Amino acid sequence: MPHIEIIIGIIAAILIFLVFEGVDVMPVIFLGSILAAFYYVAGKRSGSKTFAGVAKRSGEEPLISFDDIGGQDIAKGELCEALEFIKDFERIKSLGIRPLKGILLNGPPGTGKTLLAKAAAQFTESAFLAASGSEFVEMYVGVGAQRVRQLFKQAANTARRDNKKSAVIFIDEIEVLGGKRGQNSGHLEYDQTLNELLVQMDGISANDTIRILVIGATNRVDILDPALLRPGRFDRQVKVDLPDKKGRLKILELHTRNKPVAEEVVLNDVANDTFGFSGAHLESVANEAAILAFREKSNVITAQHLRSAVEKVIMGEKLDRIPSSEERKRIAIHEIGHALLSECTQPGSVASVNVVPRGNALGYVRQTQQDDKYLYTVDFIKGKMAIAVAGAIAEETFLGARSTGAANDFKQAADLAKQIVFGGMSELGIVSPEDVPKELLHKTITGIINEVESQVKKLINNKKALFTQLVDLVMSRECLSGNEFRDAIGTSVQVF
Repeated sequence: MPHIEIIIGIIAAILIFLVFEGVDVMPVIFLGSILAAFYYVAGKRSGSKTFAGVAKRSGEEPLISFDDIGGQDIAKGELCEALEFIKDFERIKSLGIRPLKGILLNGPPGTGKTLLAKAAAQFTESAFLAASGSEFVEMYVGVGAQRVRQLFKQAANTARRDNKKSAVIFIDEIEVLGGKRGQNSGHLEYDQTLNELLVQMDGISANDTIRILVIGATNRVDILDPALLRPGRFDRQVKVDLPDKKGRLKILELHTRNKPVAEEVVLNDVANDTFGFSGAHLESVANEAAILAFREKSNVITAQHLRSAVEKVIMGEKLDRIPSSEERKRIAIHEIGHALLSECTQPGSVASVNVVPRGNALGYVRQTQQDDKYLYTVDFIKGKMAIAVAGAIAEETFLGARSTGAANDFKQAADLAKQIVFGGMSELGIVSPEDVPKELLHKTITGIINEVESQVKKLINNKKALFTQLVDLVMSRECLSGNEFRDAIGTSVQVF
């Protein structure tokens, strides 16, 4: 602050004058340092009068409604039902319904939990304050608890200032603040901060002039303290999961509505190619596609721009690394192995085959699913295992030896084999993961992998001529789209 700078300048001038007068100023400097340190520590312990970590919606920031959020219809429905208790307060009061104090949004990163909280504030016409769980934890005892009190007080004051009857407090990464107590024996500040949050939520009453709703967000609900999850605190848990195909299409439509998209672009195809993407990933795809169009000085975003953007979001930017001709052939054989088995096990699943280095990968096959799956059969899992090991089997078949490039593939195959065992779909039947001897587990997993490898070897050996043609094709073009790859293999492959 300016007045502090003036005071410091005056003190420095006085000290310089005393030095010229021959006065020993070291005791004064020593005493001043002690007082400054004491003032700094005391200020840290007491905290600020307002919680600086809180983000409030400014007047220029555009309002976010539930219509601006795609791919979360179920989560929005559950959240809106819970918010009706705040919006229609007089009616629920006449029915004797206790208002909800807290709603917990649980789901993977990038699925729109913060956007849902902002939309909740807009839906209920509430003041909105946001903070992160990490902002409450300090090395100084008592600071975190005081910040919690300040947050609730600030929410009420903000609502009064804006002439609103309610306030929404959004706490992101609430697992940092609300982790199970007793796990930080060396530092009780975490427990004190959580205790204060519990006290503040217990203090929320239906008779308050300003009704406060706490919305927490986490992707680690398993480590939250049970006292935080009981009814009367976080009354509702809303699952905010990765969007399905319909949801991905809606999200893409939202993020491309302000962008010039070419008429031939079919967003449904992009939604189909982005299985497993979160809303944040899809926003990045739309943004990267616009950047690619800008680089090429194109006035519209084409389908090729969107395909390249999907590749970049998944794998990263293209690299300048140029493998030797021998390595390029090995990479092509490896990736064609993956792609061929993918089409045999799941026809239409290959989205692209690439032998251009991106990120940490020298080559890769991007897959997609025609329909989102939630339950897997043993045949489906074995098919995924076949895709995983096919690269190494192809290298062994055509080059006589495998390479280190298949290390992650074998780890994936082993994990899939464990799913078969622990899902009760192996020869062991229904087993408990804790009770299976390691030797027996290893033997069973090895047996499953060997069975799959044998089938993959047989299929590749039967299609050596086709395989060689595909390798030459991908080496000449460096990248094949899914349709180009399927045109090349025709209808001559058998279903695995």
